Amino acid sequence: MSGQRPEQAVLSRDTDLSKTDATRAVIEAMVDGLNDHRIDDIGEFFAESFRWMGNQGCGTKNGLREFQDNWQRPFQAAFSDKVAMDDARLYMGEWAACFGRQLATHSGEFMGVAPTGKRVEIRYMDFWKVVDGKIVDNWVMVDFPHVLAQLGVDVFNGEGWEAYDRGQKTPPRPKPKG
Repeated sequence: MSGQRPEQAVLSRDTDLSKTDATRAVIEAMVDGLNDHRIDDIGEFFAESFRWMGNQGCGTKNGLREFQDNWQRPFQAAFSDKVAMDDARLYMGEWAACFGRQLATHSGEFMGVAPTGKRVEIRYMDFWKVVDGKIVDNWVMVDFPHVLAQLGVDVFNGEGWEAYDRGQKTPPRPKPKG
């Protein structure tokens, strides 16, 4: 890299690797709890003051109550019969990460789209920090544009870069330096 290298991996630099198995146990149990559609007692896995930080469209939830009221309940109202399948999980000390997908039925309003009854795939990535047996931070990316596309809504109005992949548009190139 030319120039000064920015500081990297600040949050995980001092992780205690001896806590890896404990972190794994919390995450495995929490995923089972989410697949059982638990809401009211999900605090078994999350600290009361935990932070849930999502991408645009998901929002940020500060504390267990906001997570339950502003994520879990609306999500379960929009999508029933859902099951999450992590395709990969990584554990390192107090840290865990995964990517995967949920399969669910669009049975309630979602982002202004009336229920369609369609079975959809909801792709996601999660990064967790566990302290004293509870999740204290959760960074989340949920692929809402993909979900909406399955429901007939193109949030990119035909300007998504998939048009390059399909050969429908020519991708631009950066201007030469100089």
